[in-house]
Amino acid sequence: MVAFSFSFSFSILFSLILITQSSSSSSTHLSNFHPDIQLSGDAHVVAATHVRLTRAAPSSSGLLRGLHPLAFSSPATSLSTDFSFAVSPVPGDGFLLILAPAAAGNVSDFVAVEFHASSDENKRNQVGIDVGSRVSVAGANVPDVNLVLNSGEKLKAWVDYEGSSKALEVRLSKLGEEKPGKPMVSHWIDFFEMWGGDPVFAGISSSNGPHSAQVVTVYSWRLTLRDASKGLHSMPADPRPPSQDDHRMFCPLTLLAGLIFGTGCVALFTFVVLFTWVIFLPGRQDHSLVKIPDHPHDIRYQRIDVAVDKNAQHDET
Repeated sequence: MVAFSFSFSFSILFSLILITQSSSSSSTHLSNFHPDIQLSGDAHVVAATHVRLTRAAPSSSGLLRGLHPLAFSSPATSLSTDFSFAVSPVPGDGFLLILAPAAAGNVSDFVAVEFHASSDENKRNQVGIDVGSRVSVAGANVPDVNLVLNSGEKLKAWVDYEGSSKALEVRLSKLGEEKPGKPMVSHWIDFFEMWGGDPVFAGISSSNGPHSAQVVTVYSWRLTLRDASKGLHSMPADPRPPSQDDHRMFCPLTLLAGLIFGTGCVALFTFVVLFTWVIFLPGRQDHSLVKIPDHPHDIRYQRIDVAVDKNAQHDET
């Protein structure tokens, strides 16, 4: 287990307060982001392409949140999200991806993935998974995968939750590289058991301490929720009873199908008859026709001459 600093636990508290509060601010749409995102605190759009969660000033905090809640409506519901980011190379606490119930009374039922870039040499550059507490249930050191969170370089993170295996996995790489096959850190957890289908908000948050001026910039954020149990029920059935119009539309199709089927049957029958004719006809001809000798030169013709004695014929007369 890895305990993080007090300033980062304040970031969790800040995120929980804002993520469960409705805001009057309008949604923001950016091409590389989840549709209809909402910004709170110091988070702001830069150059209409990316979002800065914090400003280069102490005690700056910001939240990037999806406007519409998610619902893990069945045990098979899975979540996949990826985002690209950069953390300025100054002392600070990094940022976190947080999932929290919409109901303010259940704020302790949150799950957070911390990307920790503390000024403390003993706690910097770590990725941890928190479940209802600021103490991580699983963690890993970023330098172990040859990366540095607060180097100013653009990185990309993947956070995947698989409903069938109940595994929450985190991967990290440089922007432009392929998604690593092996997760950097993972933890077994059941989102359906935790939230039971209740609405859950997802957000990316950062908060600076009183002596930090770290800037966290998010360049893209995609989130996908899928339910394997509904894969065979994507097309809802029409509850209306069939009408006369439906029958009129159906009859031509039935007639066409009947013609195609009948034509196929005739073609198959014709093929069988011709095939039978070709196979068995020569055998019948062998028995019905007189065979001609194989060697015609064996046939001989003989002329028989009958001689009549004229004298004998005269005596008889």
